[in-house]
Amino acid sequence: MKIVFMGTPDFSVPVLDALHQHHEILAVYCQPPRPAGRGKADRPSPVQARAEALGLPVRHPVLLRSEEVQHDFAALGADVAVVLAYGLILPQPVLDAPRLGCLNIHASLLPRWRGAAPIHRAIMAGDPETGVCIMQMEAGLDTGPVLLREATAIGPEETTADLHDRLSAMGARLILDALARLPDLTAQPQPAKGVTYAAKIDKAEARVDFARPAVEVDRLIRGLSPFPGAWVEVRGERVKLLRSRLAPGSGVPGQVLGGFVVACGEGAVEIVEAQREGKRPMPAAEVLRGLVLPDRL
Repeated sequence: MKIVFMGTPDFSVPVLDALHQHHEILAVYCQPPRPAGRGKADRPSPVQARAEALGLPVRHPVLLRSEEVQHDFAALGADVAVVLAYGLILPQPVLDAPRLGCLNIHASLLPRWRGAAPIHRAIMAGDPETGVCIMQMEAGLDTGPVLLREATAIGPEETTADLHDRLSAMGARLILDALARLPDLTAQPQPAKGVTYAAKIDKAEARVDFARPAVEVDRLIRGLSPFPGAWVEVRGERVKLLRSRLAPGSGVPGQVLGGFVVACGEGAVEIVEAQREGKRPMPAAEVLRGLVLPDRL
């Protein structure tokens, strides 16, 4: 098929690679380069970098609302557009331009977790499973009918980074299946019951409150890892907590019970991996060689 691919972060790169191997990609749309690093120089997105390495034409309009941008998109003559974490709302003329419409790869079991941060929110909510849906796009936010879906269990110690990688690979496999079977697939409308919204992660959510039950603290740490990273203040230093698991023990919330095991409002949590300011992520035992924890966090 002749495809336009629309995506921006590293989550989208495996799908771009898979499509490039099996179909003709007419153009790649992604967010414009953003200032990054110490020098704040413009840095292309992971999708732009990969597309250029593959020799694919890249477009990164700031918006898709102008008639010129919409005309240029339609002029590509695509059979279908594949969209994954692109970052811009597609206006109706863009949705209507490809012969077979626009397909979105969404990292949740719709209608649960429509919106910006479905992987984070699924872990933070304690969902036992999540998955990937291939959805026919329409004007609403992740409201379109679903062509294919596949579920996967969320592991008890799995982080957003871990799940991110698994779902990205699953999305690549599933979109190839969907494209091979178009237009014979029947899109199923999403049920009205069970709709939830995965709001964008606010950094204000990231400070750990050990007065909460251990199960909630553990989910917060795993759900916000690696970004933005749940954190605690240790002797005036902000320390990110990147991996955790439930642990036996109890005490006053925030009490350090030994090693990097911390009492919560109910139960306790063990920090498995952390990151000090200006340093790389390290196993907890390595962190503790250079950081003396107080009696209570």
